[in-house]
Amino acid sequence: MKKFLIITIASILLSLSNVNAGTDEENSLSKKNPGEIKDCFEKVNRGIFAFNQGLDNAVFEPLAKGYRKLPVPIRHGTGNVLDNLSTLVTIPNNLLQGEIKKAGQNTVRFVVNTTLGILGIFDPASGLGFAALEKEDYGQTLGAWGVGEGCYLVLPVLGPSTVRDTVGMLGGTIGGGDPWYNVTVAKDTHYFTDFDYYGTRATAGIDFRAKNIESFENLEQNSMDFYASVRSLYLQDREQKILNSKKIIDTMDDGDWEEIESD
Repeated sequence: MKKFLIITIASILLSLSNVNAGTDEENSLSKKNPGEIKDCFEKVNRGIFAFNQGLDNAVFEPLAKGYRKLPVPIRHGTGNVLDNLSTLVTIPNNLLQGEIKKAGQNTVRFVVNTTLGILGIFDPASGLGFAALEKEDYGQTLGAWGVGEGCYLVLPVLGPSTVRDTVGMLGGTIGGGDPWYNVTVAKDTHYFTDFDYYGTRATAGIDFRAKNIESFENLEQNSMDFYASVRSLYLQDREQKILNSKKIIDTMDDGDWEEIESD
């Protein structure tokens, strides 16, 4: 897994170093509307997209369908644990965006659910009046600061992204911005291992895929160009997250596009 991550990062850095190759200045990191985001590496992106589809058909979709057969309480509990872990990234991004009240509420939610909720399996915080808030990540924070999306990217296994979101993702992992990554992969804490981090990430991808089986099937069946449809859906979703918009798009759970690992 480490080797794969290194290869992925290397390919990303290579792409970043050539963002403006053969394009004009509009491809630089400047603020744009979703419809204006350029697919600078479309040929490569489509190849990676096809690879991801093959991997999804062979591995992730069957796992997602098997996951769906688990008892509902187990699936809900698993989803709750993953949501609780994601709060560790949301809190610092709340602070970076100046959302002090939200950071405080998310901190209380994490403490209460990790303790009384048994590592987040249950959600007693909501019962105490601390309702779940929207997830935040470093890509969203960069967007909130006015950093443009840059070119659209499709990452191996991880799926749709942009230059900005990829930089944010790297900042949240190897850059030290994700506490869960720090105590599992980055440091030898003697309590957690690399497997704990990658296991939760893989489970998050399967959980997301299971929630959206019908949505992706409908999208693929009704799209003349499935690649373009996924690209448009992702970019719309990211724009709405940055603007904190409540508009619903065509997924069963459109709060988890940053967790996708199968498309």
